Amino acid sequence: MPTLDQARAWYDAEDPVHGFGHIVRVVHLAEQIGAEVGADIEIVRAAALLHDASGAAPTQGGGRARHEQASAGFAEEILRAEGWPADRIEAVLHCIRAHRYRSAESPQSLEAQVLFDADKLDVLGAFGIARTLGYATQAGQPAYAEPSARFRQAGQGEPGEPHSAYHEYLFKLLRVAERLHTEPARRMAEPRVRLLRSFFEALAGEAGTAD
Repeated sequence: MPTLDQARAWYDAEDPVHGFGHIVRVVHLAEQIGAEVGADIEIVRAAALLHDASGAAPTQGGGRARHEQASAGFAEEILRAEGWPADRIEAVLHCIRAHRYRSAESPQSLEAQVLFDADKLDVLGAFGIARTLGYATQAGQPAYAEPSARFRQAGQGEPGEPHSAYHEYLFKLLRVAERLHTEPARRMAEPRVRLLRSFFEALAGEAGTAD
């Protein structure tokens, strides 16, 4: 079984979005949710430890849009080296390939649903706010820019429109809780969503009063 100590070498401790801190939180959430719903904790833990291990960092060649595929490939190498049987490796790889909000592969197994939910909980609440602002900074985007009418209606900006952290809140974060699969995750999401809404509504309000 991969360990947290091993995982330190796979993640950038300074990355505010997909760094080691995110992994620690997702492992904790996944184990908590997995225990409640009766998932295979070994599969869940391995997937949580490896789900962003390749291609997710901003310094890794700009391929983070498909980092679930790169991370699945990396995970296969690690688990094969540890002697995992092929069926259990594939169970972990499915979790990783299906963990993203925009993944082409949807989470079919209970373990994949647990990882998806744990990963999504970390884009809500206080750390979700911090990660969204961190992602905007990495992408060279502002914390707030006024969304166009087109963006508000269709999720597509006008030419040259920034994709600020506030844009990401409207485009994705407000919808995350609707996509959760497990009852424990939906329960845990409620206070996080309230905090998220409060922060971004305040951000928009303060931007409107700036001199």
